[in-house]
Amino acid sequence: MPGASARGTYLRIADDLRQDIREGRITKRLSSEAQLMRDHGVSRTTIRRALMTLQDEGLIHSEPGAGWAVSGADDRRPLTERLIEIITATPLAIGDAFPSEASLCESFGLSRTAVRSALAQLEGQGLLEAVHGKGRTVRALPSSTTTT
Repeated sequence: MPGASARGTYLRIADDLRQDIREGRITKRLSSEAQLMRDHGVSRTTIRRALMTLQDEGLIHSEPGAGWAVSGADDRRPLTERLIEIITATPLAIGDAFPSEASLCESFGLSRTAVRSALAQLEGQGLLEAVHGKGRTVRALPSSTTTT
């Protein structure tokens, strides 16, 4: 975006993305940060500032390992199912670190209480294990029938 100030550039990109979402040109997932950088000819920092602006407005949210998604387009499955999908889609192996509570809260736009409750259910199912001082690790891989 030639001719724009560094401060104004991220706001203009946020405006463009906001309009694309509202007019239905972006309905589920946003392009990758790398693609947005190429499309707008700016740095990753500028793109991230634009994305954070839209996240603060509640229009988009980050999904671990999947990028940015439109908030109204997220699925309505139980949180436990979506957390299990993190294990299978990434894919994580037994002993691998699971995303932190804070990153899950941010990604799903939920309270720490809701996230902890879902994580406790996965611990109860034997899928995750809390390691003192290190967060949670994958204890077992989910079977295709494991749900809430």
